[in-house]
Amino acid sequence: MFKKVLTAGAISALLAANTAFAQVEVDPDLPEYTPVSGISGNLSSIGSDTLNNLMTLWAEEFQRFYPNVNVQIQGAGTSTAPPALTEGTANFGPMSRMPRESEQQAFEERHGFPMTVVGVGIDTIAVFVHRDNPIEGLTIEQVDAIFSATRRCGAAEPIDRWGQVGLTGAWANRDITLFSRNAVSGTYGYFRQHALCDGDFRDTINEQPGSSSVVQGVAESINGIGYSGIGYETSGVRAIAVGNPPVPPSAESAADGSYPLARFLYVALNKHPNRELDPLEREFMRLVLSRQGQEVVVRDGYIPLPASAAARFRAQLGID
Repeated sequence: MFKKVLTAGAISALLAANTAFAQVEVDPDLPEYTPVSGISGNLSSIGSDTLNNLMTLWAEEFQRFYPNVNVQIQGAGTSTAPPALTEGTANFGPMSRMPRESEQQAFEERHGFPMTVVGVGIDTIAVFVHRDNPIEGLTIEQVDAIFSATRRCGAAEPIDRWGQVGLTGAWANRDITLFSRNAVSGTYGYFRQHALCDGDFRDTINEQPGSSSVVQGVAESINGIGYSGIGYETSGVRAIAVGNPPVPPSAESAADGSYPLARFLYVALNKHPNRELDPLEREFMRLVLSRQGQEVVVRDGYIPLPASAAARFRAQLGID
């Protein structure tokens, strides 16, 4: 079991040697998924908005092999996953962060053992601006000074206008409009921790219920800036470089640790430590952690797991 959040540096240590990862290609050593007989029934997924598209695409791929399986997916936010697993209303709890101690405790009190949490892909949290905004990049201190009220990353003053980060002409006096996920989101918590140095968001942020609405808000506001998983990028926005020094979000910068906002994406399950997974759940996770499943990760704009990581997660689930 993972017991801590994996940082960009930890991801780098795990993946830096993997050339296929750095090129955003699926590792050829990942196993091919082969279907089994007798799989039918219903599956449900409740959790992360960031993984909503991925879960949907995996469900479609799964139903190609098993047309008699029905998969229901809800993606209101990461914080909805642990209660759903605790109460038994979902088979899968996609999460863009690891469970909090209180969430694991509630699950253990009900079931007598902890949730099993496995990585299913890698995401870079992108900072998006309007496509016509000429800004090239921001340091973490600048991102913090734009989004936070506390400036714990070290900026001397708040940043309210685009001229304060070097834009000139008509841009110099334009006020910055902030778009953010809401507090139920794991992306919100991750960004708060890693981009705001555990500080507090400004009261003026426009909280949005989903990643797509954050990106849409930025696309519709020329002064806008917001953040979400890179997989939600559209033609109306640009993902800018971030870091010290700023580097663009990419597979390469996630792998070498230079991009500061890289993270694993997870799926949590109710797996008894001494029992095998239900066949439906087992086969779905076998697909997710296979070559075909990781091809879906790439198709949705995220970064696939190397074979070594996928093997570790399969072993965690007790599947081949």
